[in-house]
Amino acid sequence: MKIGTISLRNNLVVAPMAGVTDRPFRQLCKRMGAGMAVSEMVASNSLLWGSEKTIRRGNHEGEVEPKVIQIAGSDPAMLAEAAKYNVDSGAQIIDINMGCPAKKICNVAAGSALLKDEPLVARIVEAVVRAVAVPVTLKFRTGWNLENRNALSIARIAEQSGIAAIALHGRTRACMYTGEAEYDTIRAVKAAVSIPVMANGDIDSPEKAKHVLEYTGADAVMIGRAAQGRPWIFREIAHFLATGAHLPPPETTEIREVLLGHLDDLYAFYGAERGAKVARKHIAWYTKGLKNSALFRARMNQLQSAGEQLDAVRLFFDGLAERSERLEYDNEVALAA
Repeated sequence: MKIGTISLRNNLVVAPMAGVTDRPFRQLCKRMGAGMAVSEMVASNSLLWGSEKTIRRGNHEGEVEPKVIQIAGSDPAMLAEAAKYNVDSGAQIIDINMGCPAKKICNVAAGSALLKDEPLVARIVEAVVRAVAVPVTLKFRTGWNLENRNALSIARIAEQSGIAAIALHGRTRACMYTGEAEYDTIRAVKAAVSIPVMANGDIDSPEKAKHVLEYTGADAVMIGRAAQGRPWIFREIAHFLATGAHLPPPETTEIREVLLGHLDDLYAFYGAERGAKVARKHIAWYTKGLKNSALFRARMNQLQSAGEQLDAVRLFFDGLAERSERLEYDNEVALAA
């Protein structure tokens, strides 16, 4: 798959997720088989560019290419400047956020709120495309609500304005993350435009990825929540698409090593204190569904230091290894909701 002049090694993409797709997570997913990973959204307001959070979100030092930065905002000129700033800092692809359904984003007329104003959408994408020499992509939803699904119009505006590829989540803003994603709109959009289309929403297994690709005709699948605590989903999907066969699930020993490596990267990236706080959700995702993990997670949330976390994780997985269990699930749901 190609986005503009940039070739991806496959058609599996990590969706941008606030508070999740930091550099450690993006790198891990790429090692596990993802062809591209999109950063957390970076504010377009130049007053925030010097903040610790914005600097960290735009940090892709040493990251496997392509380096993709997502920008968010509602002012065309500010978004154009943000695109230039991030390209000057090393971004190879700029992604525009018109899909975030969060109230704090929509309340400032950004994210998926932009779908209510098609002329503004056109001004934004035109300004950003003109501002940079790298490919620009657009992520959006099927519409503001079920009565106002205008993904086809947005897709045509994007293509006409020079957007290199689009990612479409199969829900409206009003749907948030509830119910099931629908793929008919993605299928219609793919049939209407000639630029690459990435299908997003509820893709949580190799079979689902294959179905969505075949049903919609999309060029790629974009995976978000299903990769939380399960970054190996990308290699599982890649193997299934290539062979039609399933890889065996990872053994608890591998999960242990992947998690410990991820924690080390988080502590190094954020610092031990902040890293320990960020790590809690990841530890919960990795262990959800594993035998006796509910009590472990309850205790884990009480630990304050990185060292205590590492010791607790090692002890928990050592206990699983002693029983020679391979991903033995209890009554909990294995995937994050």
